[in-house]
Amino acid sequence: MANHLEFLNFGCFLTHNNPPKDSKPKTLLLPRYSVKLARQVRCQTSNDKITRRSANYQPSSWNYDDLVNITTNDFELGIEEEVRQKLEGEVRYVLDEGKLEVVALLELIDDIRRLGLGYKFKESSSRALAKLRMSQGQEATNTNLHSCSLYFRLLREHGFDISPDVFEQFMDNIADEEVRGLLSLYEASFLGYEGEKILEEAREVTSMHLKSIKDRIDPRSAEEVNHALELPFHRRVERVEARRSIQSYSKSGEINQALLTLAKIDFNTVQAVYQTDLQHLTKWWKDTTLADKLSFARNRLMESFFWAIGMCYDPQNSKCREAVTKTFNLVTVLDDVYDVYGSLDELEIFTAAVERWGVDVIEDLPDYMKLCYLSLFNTINDLAYDTLKEKGVTVIPIMKKMWADLLKAFLQEAQWMYNKYTPTFDEYLNNARFSVSGCVMLVHSYFTTQNITKEAIDSLEKYHDLLIWPSIVFRLANDLSSSKAEIERGETVNSITCYMKESGLSEEQAREHIDKLIDECFKKMNKQLVASNSPFEKSLTETAINLARIALCQYQYGDAHSDPDVRARNQIASIIISPVD
Repeated sequence: MANHLEFLNFGCFLTHNNPPKDSKPKTLLLPRYSVKLARQVRCQTSNDKITRRSANYQPSSWNYDDLVNITTNDFELGIEEEVRQKLEGEVRYVLDEGKLEVVALLELIDDIRRLGLGYKFKESSSRALAKLRMSQGQEATNTNLHSCSLYFRLLREHGFDISPDVFEQFMDNIADEEVRGLLSLYEASFLGYEGEKILEEAREVTSMHLKSIKDRIDPRSAEEVNHALELPFHRRVERVEARRSIQSYSKSGEINQALLTLAKIDFNTVQAVYQTDLQHLTKWWKDTTLADKLSFARNRLMESFFWAIGMCYDPQNSKCREAVTKTFNLVTVLDDVYDVYGSLDELEIFTAAVERWGVDVIEDLPDYMKLCYLSLFNTINDLAYDTLKEKGVTVIPIMKKMWADLLKAFLQEAQWMYNKYTPTFDEYLNNARFSVSGCVMLVHSYFTTQNITKEAIDSLEKYHDLLIWPSIVFRLANDLSSSKAEIERGETVNSITCYMKESGLSEEQAREHIDKLIDECFKKMNKQLVASNSPFEKSLTETAINLARIALCQYQYGDAHSDPDVRARNQIASIIISPVD
């Protein structure tokens, strides 16, 4: 397992540009077509009959005319604004005064995060935890397992480093612990770093005990245990969990009514911001006409926007959501061009055109690709113009590079398919970390932040580890959910099939290996939460982890991006359309 992650050498370039010594890719450098040759190929592909494949993607289940006309109850939100400000002041006062008992304070901070209010009280929560650590840290770790686990998890979530040795005193008698303590330790174990054996043991032991008792405890506790065992809180999407927690919190015996009221008002207020964002994005998407003109491609604006919310949910991050939505929507269309529709000659021409990045290259492209190219060219240049206008930074060169590298990775996969070549697992993953598009989305999200530095841009251009780890989670989660459908379409290159062929192991064993790699990537990202030498602000670290979270969410029950079902649609509606009562 470790060897695969070590092989990736996260700072290196694409496999076909800098192949590792122990791999033998079937294709090397992208051919550099001259304009004359490109026109010859274009004429040939236009005259010869090309057999086009189809993935038979379902059409969008969303009516974009309705989305443009979404309205919120501005009058009701206006009335609630005064209540919201009052309740916010009360919660902030409690956090700042620090007069609560240790466990009560920890549970308040935890409830704030779970109810979707963490972005509002991030600084107040961090100050409260810092004070607690200075004055009552020993009490927090020695009171009981629940208190110790909550203290540990909250500190790491807020960027404080704390040793897992605090759990040694509880491990010998873990079987005697109550459900709340076991569940808290289980959740805390997912904040571990590489090599923290005590947390690995804690996860294994608590998981075993929780599974053994979940059918013998009260229904509400059983619901929380099952939810955590399915996917821990640390790996869940913030906004989805906020909606669920509001509903669950309402049913609990002891509730903070003021906090619950604030959470409901805030959820609906933030949802109204999302609706405004979506109206602007829907107009952009309709103006591209890609959905109307390219019937073979997925029409997934709503799913792309939901993905963007998963990455940057803070209502103030509309620019980030705009950049990620546009990026991911274009990636989805281009992915279908490379995976399904385009001939190999056409794909090579298009990739070379994006490398050149100019208006003149459009003449070298087949007609259907001209629309793709201009949509990409105009959208990315517009985003770069906004960055120049607002931040005074020129970002076209790095944006151009990111898109060219993405399409080279797409092309590599297309060449593997056409050549019926199954790469080694390492070859596959070394290319897939780019082709999954996580790096492109994170780079575009970075340029919407407040402080852009040369050091950070240099690190992004060299593919800093922070771009790679969530991208690997994204790729592997996708493979776990969609490998069967891809194999049925003839796309036999994915992490599961590559690992099975190379190792000779079963599909079940291959999936276990993929799960372990996902876990290793999360451990690496966890460490970045407390890193003091990162070229990036903590906000990008959080966005990167959120990318991994939304990937797990969208591929948890199938491929909710390519093949969204009723569950996926209802989940999107619950975050963007339907307010909480």
